Amino acid sequence: MVWVLILWLYAFVTVIALIAMTAYQLISLSDLECDYINPYDSSSRINAIVVPEFAAQGVLCAFFLLSGHWFPFVVMAPITYYHARLYMKKKHLVDVTEIFSVLNGEKKYRMIKLALYFSIFLIVIYRLVMTAVLLMMEEDGLEL
Repeated sequence: MVWVLILWLYAFVTVIALIAMTAYQLISLSDLECDYINPYDSSSRINAIVVPEFAAQGVLCAFFLLSGHWFPFVVMAPITYYHARLYMKKKHLVDVTEIFSVLNGEKKYRMIKLALYFSIFLIVIYRLVMTAVLLMMEEDGLEL
């Protein structure tokens, strides 16, 4: 049961990192829209964290699958598939020459990802607390 707690702690840290990376990308796009930074800086900032975000999200999804936590896996599977498809087609990076034409679409995409990551965050917090409480009750010899 301790390994399940470690899994949920890892998921907690990973989901916070995913939320932070997505928020950072969204802030970079908003700064570009308000003309605070140039397109090259915005593109390079976003492109620097796209692959680590995809990797962290994919590993977390795989952990949920391998540990048998089906509900979080089913919630994360569509975005994992979409990320894999983008990466295979080499469309995961933001192009500096076309960033203004796709700015609104990129912002919507990241807002949807942010909402999805927040929903996963709520699931992870709930399961982390439940696992910790059940583990403490098991140590004390109590049963539900």
